[in-house]
Amino acid sequence: MRGTIFSGGFELAYSIEGQGVPAIVIGSAVYYPRTFSKGLRQSLQLIFVDHRGFAKASNDLKPEDYTLDVVLDDIDLVRRHLGHERVIVIGHSGHGYMALEYAKRYPQHVSHVVMIGTGPSHSALHQEASERYWQESVCPDRKARLASDLALLPSEIEPAPEKRFITFCIRLGAKSWYDWTYDAAPLWDGVHVNMPVFDHLWGETFRDLDVRQGLDKFDIPVFLALGRYDYLVAPYATWDAYRGSFKDLTIRVFEKSGHTPQMEESELFDAELLEWLASTATHFVK
Repeated sequence: MRGTIFSGGFELAYSIEGQGVPAIVIGSAVYYPRTFSKGLRQSLQLIFVDHRGFAKASNDLKPEDYTLDVVLDDIDLVRRHLGHERVIVIGHSGHGYMALEYAKRYPQHVSHVVMIGTGPSHSALHQEASERYWQESVCPDRKARLASDLALLPSEIEPAPEKRFITFCIRLGAKSWYDWTYDAAPLWDGVHVNMPVFDHLWGETFRDLDVRQGLDKFDIPVFLALGRYDYLVAPYATWDAYRGSFKDLTIRVFEKSGHTPQMEESELFDAELLEWLASTATHFVK
């Protein structure tokens, strides 16, 4: 089932696929259905929904239109529109912060939080850790591929600066995928982006975010899936300093994945996720 919810001049598209416990996947309703397996849809009802960074807008964008608080309220608008009392919330990459912060704000409506390919923050400290991990652990061929891809960026961004987020994502493939020759362009086909939203959230909000805030009163189970070959975010070991702040945190590192383990090791990812959900089933509303 597909539909659109209007919020503040934005058309938030959603796509509902599968059966089972409802799980809101925050991000693009075009991109993210392409990254989760058909098998997972047999166990979960995946609700893929745009946030304002991916939604078409009828008005000129203003800074107050795309704060994190507004995005979180939109997620709850979707939940209420679809009539779900409690849901699993899933966020990949920067959307993992949205999932966690939504659960902090609306804990009564969340049974589980799933964060995939998310670093502790986008701070300078964690960016430095990511770069050090890249420099010290990557083979010359992978580094050469990144250099050749980055050389293409100026000529590709100049004619379409409004799509630079997508262009960057595609050309950072050597940092993104276990198979560093993988071409991710088809995943982005037809995806609309609003660059001011990404510039603000990814460049400022997630840079300054401290995920530990609010965790002292937070007891919802969190599943954190990370790829050993993910060089886009800080390496998985940087989460060690944050473990003690969570009351219920499960971390899984996928050995043959980069930034997107739900796609790169879909069978193993599905098994680990579903096993974790079963082990914490008391959090579901009957």
